[in-house]
Amino acid sequence: MPELPEVETVANGVDARVRGRRIQRVWTSGKPQTFKSTETEIVATLTGARIELVRRVGKTIVMDLLRTGRKPAQFLVHLGMTGRLLVSQPEVPWPAHTHAVLSLSDGRELRFVDPRRFGRLSVLTGTAVYHGPGKEPTTVSADEFSHLFKGRRLAIKAALLNQSILHGVGNIYADESLFRAGIRPRRQAGKLTRAQLATLHGALQQVLAQAIELGGSSVSDYVDADGVRGFFQLEHKVYSRAGQPCIRCGSVLKKIIVGGRTTVYCPICQH
Repeated sequence: MPELPEVETVANGVDARVRGRRIQRVWTSGKPQTFKSTETEIVATLTGARIELVRRVGKTIVMDLLRTGRKPAQFLVHLGMTGRLLVSQPEVPWPAHTHAVLSLSDGRELRFVDPRRFGRLSVLTGTAVYHGPGKEPTTVSADEFSHLFKGRRLAIKAALLNQSILHGVGNIYADESLFRAGIRPRRQAGKLTRAQLATLHGALQQVLAQAIELGGSSVSDYVDADGVRGFFQLEHKVYSRAGQPCIRCGSVLKKIIVGGRTTVYCPICQH
């Protein structure tokens, strides 16, 4: 599933290509799993709207819309496990599993493609603004970060994945951040010291920033708005490397399950 860096990369790429364009027509596939709002509501909200900004909130892509003579609106795109947003010329054939196509005023199309249909499309209108369920990991302060985990009995890996605490962090970047911070994933979040949480805060922000710079991690179906894969998977220290030697100490990396998620860590470097 695309995580924060992948969603940020897609949002930034789409924004650079479609900001300021007007949506002239909207086509939807009729597959009910894809739409949280009704297709009729989505078509009515988007048609004729001007795209003011495309940005990320947690793992959701938010498109801010200006509508002449009507209240502003937001188009929300959650990529799910295999969702993609692609900006294409109209003569390029639609990929299989295309579920929505926005025809833009410059002749191009913004296409939502999702083979497994775990992604979701919805709209908000009027004064409602999407903020996401938890704190934003890239801007949360060290003090706020420490306070988020105070008294929590969850394993720190499970706490990092809890979207009501921090929205956007997923399995890849939780594993990578915990390795860089030297913290075992099963440590109880509420028992970590303030110094350990400060180290984890710095590691998480560093990992996310580097991943965004490299266009995210392409470990499955993820590609950016141009269909290009990311490169951060080349920087993974532990994720998906169970049984291989640790890059620091050479010991064998272990695989466990934490919070229902496969987790890889170094038994020597992480305490």
